[in-house]
Amino acid sequence: EVQLVESGGGLVQPGGSLRLSCAASGFIFSNYDMSWVRQAPGKELEWVSSSSSGLLTTYADSVKGRFTISRDNARNTVYLQMNSLKPEDTAMYYCAPGSRYWGERLGWSQRGQGTQVTVSS
Repeated sequence: EVQLVESGGGLVQPGGSLRLSCAASGFIFSNYDMSWVRQAPGKELEWVSSSSSGLLTTYADSVKGRFTISRDNARNTVYLQMNSLKPEDTAMYYCAPGSRYWGERLGWSQRGQGTQVTVSS
């Protein structure tokens, strides 16, 4: 059974930083691309970033230069370092196995319970 447990969210002021973690189990983590997606209130799921099994990273234009995805295959964990946070980054953040291509086609149906990030002064 695939399990994904996100953590690290919270309330932060604009310009602040947070580091999200996602602990995965139930599949061979190192063989899979891993992605972060987010959902703001009243909006659809939005792809944020992906780390391929070959450690290539991609980012949405809205977070490029501010967010960094990384992974520790020994710990079956993917991270999202978020710097220079803006109010528009406020959302529930989820991790999911798979690339952006497949995730969007499958509606990101396999994701964790999420961790809330709120950026507000």
